[in-house]
Amino acid sequence: MTQPPVLRRLPHPLRLTAALLAIGLLMLAGSCAQMPSTGITTLQFVDDKRGTAAPLESETVRAQVVERNIGVDQFRLRGPFEVNTQSGVAIRLSTKERIPADFYLSSLGKSAPLVILLHGYNNGKADHAYQGMHLATWGMNSIVLQLPSRGSWVAHGRTLARIIDHIRKRPADFPAIDTRSIVLVGHSFGGSSVAYAMGQGAAAVGAVLLDPAAFGGGLQNAIGRINRPVIVLGADEEIFPARGREVFLRSLRGNAGELSVRNAGHEDAEFRLSDDGTREEQLAFVSALTAAAISISSTGQLDYAWQSFEPAIAAGRLFDVKKK
Repeated sequence: MTQPPVLRRLPHPLRLTAALLAIGLLMLAGSCAQMPSTGITTLQFVDDKRGTAAPLESETVRAQVVERNIGVDQFRLRGPFEVNTQSGVAIRLSTKERIPADFYLSSLGKSAPLVILLHGYNNGKADHAYQGMHLATWGMNSIVLQLPSRGSWVAHGRTLARIIDHIRKRPADFPAIDTRSIVLVGHSFGGSSVAYAMGQGAAAVGAVLLDPAAFGGGLQNAIGRINRPVIVLGADEEIFPARGREVFLRSLRGNAGELSVRNAGHEDAEFRLSDDGTREEQLAFVSALTAAAISISSTGQLDYAWQSFEPAIAAGRLFDVKKK
């Protein structure tokens, strides 16, 4: 069977010099008609043993991010790594079942973790394309899925679990991905699907729920079975109270937390490639998502995420903080 182009091995990691960063930005800009004007970080990461900037392993970068205690506002900017984008790839779960997806693979290399993003009701993968790309610039591969936008979110949870199982059992087919470190992200009803997937034992190391909304009678029981770190990033409930959002943190047993983005609505937890990147609430969501995904994939805990959030919490941009 011919291997999809996205699954081929990425090129050797590139040096992090100012010139190549500029080339990387041109490559990103050339991949779409318009790029959000979020800018790019000036941070560089080095190999401590050799004192060089390349080649780097994902564990080296994640360790340096955590050790430096980089604040969440730094993640408003795109990271330093180029992105290999492959759109419209089909993940073949069986001879008859193919899941449309867009892959954003970081030039950091094969040891990078994977973040899988699922949209919510009446939305699709385009609504989270920038988030997927942004995570890859910070050294995490990502897959943004397209499932039926008005389907059963319980069934979507089962599909998520099967996708993770499919990827983990075929590491040779996914050479750019550390199949042992997969983080799930779901928006709105997609957050319920993530909870169902993890509640039935999907092999994810943790999850980030973007203003999740409750769907299905068995949701509370599913959430109660989750034994991995989960963080809820919510909209401002004075602006938009997502349906049943309170059930998520209330039902989680521990190693979990919740906080809200000041003045954010439900749609601010989405971020398209065509968005201009000037909405403070969208930037708050994508930066907090990046910090949380790094924390979970690097340490299996939320401690780094909370440390990273501190400046934004002190400034009131992130608020209503709850921990378990």
